[in-house]
Amino acid sequence: MQEPVYIAGVGSCLPGTPVDSASLAKALGVDPDWVETYIGTRTRHFVRDPATGEARWSLADLCARAADRAMQDAGLEPSDVEFAVLATATPDALMPATVNQAAEQLGLNLLPTYQLQSGCAGAIQALDLAAGLLACGRHRVGLVLGGDVCAKHLDPFAAAAGGLGSLSPGELVSYLVFGDGAGAAVVTARPAGRAWALRRVLNRLTGAGREPGQTVEWYGAADRDRGPQAPRPVREDYKAIEQSVPAMAAEIVWELLDDLGWRAEDLDYVLPPQLSARMTPRVVEQLGVPAAAEVSCVADTGNTGNALPFLQLERLAGVIRPGQRALAVAVESSKWIKAGLALEAA
Repeated sequence: MQEPVYIAGVGSCLPGTPVDSASLAKALGVDPDWVETYIGTRTRHFVRDPATGEARWSLADLCARAADRAMQDAGLEPSDVEFAVLATATPDALMPATVNQAAEQLGLNLLPTYQLQSGCAGAIQALDLAAGLLACGRHRVGLVLGGDVCAKHLDPFAAAAGGLGSLSPGELVSYLVFGDGAGAAVVTARPAGRAWALRRVLNRLTGAGREPGQTVEWYGAADRDRGPQAPRPVREDYKAIEQSVPAMAAEIVWELLDDLGWRAEDLDYVLPPQLSARMTPRVVEQLGVPAAAEVSCVADTGNTGNALPFLQLERLAGVIRPGQRALAVAVESSKWIKAGLALEAA
């Protein structure tokens, strides 16, 4: 990007009260000490009521609430928004697109909408698309959304009720790592609100010829009828993820720094990939930017997929000062996507 675009406001929405690891471990029949040792997440949020299993929120609900908070943070109204982009790996339905359901809740109409099907890199991919739409001069204000709900594929309370004897340790980890949530950012072509200049966005597929680190199935009626023969909803190669993500995250950081001509000591904050609370310190250690303060949330929120970068940006808003710089990094292990952004506070 030659001229920066700007992040004017950020917001998020986490459903319900937090579910602590001790309660979740008890429901799943897992040793809480094992959860602490290997996962490290303290709490996470779910759209389903843990007691009844009732779905209390949709992804569209969460996105609309997060967007409303982001617009309030930016000091703008829904009528100011000229396009909307949503990134998610878990839409409410194949059609209508969740972005349009959220837009309707916000009172948005007669504007372009886009929905990106992506995992952990999706939030930054959506910001990349939004930045391009603003930079071309056709729009002045856009809304970027990101969020995921795991209940469609990973409902820990339903799984606990049905018995977990057939799950492998790797499959069980998925029920402990993920949580639900959504986030949003208002982006503008000219400084407004927080006026964080988006200096660079990195978005690159790097997994050609390589096996996916994560696969998430989409089930239709035919799949459900297959019963036990249907593929597992989520499959992850945790060994490959643990080996690859720290190195890929460091490559993203240093590519962004080199592209901008920034030195490591010029960096005030780093927003690392948020896979689990236990893995985050290993990632941060390998980044090679010890002077930059870490901005993390996964220990309190769980891995919320496309919501996480926005949750981190919201936390960054409470500490960053004018003139300071930050890098946000995301790695998508489904097909090994590198993503990151650099911003500078006004």
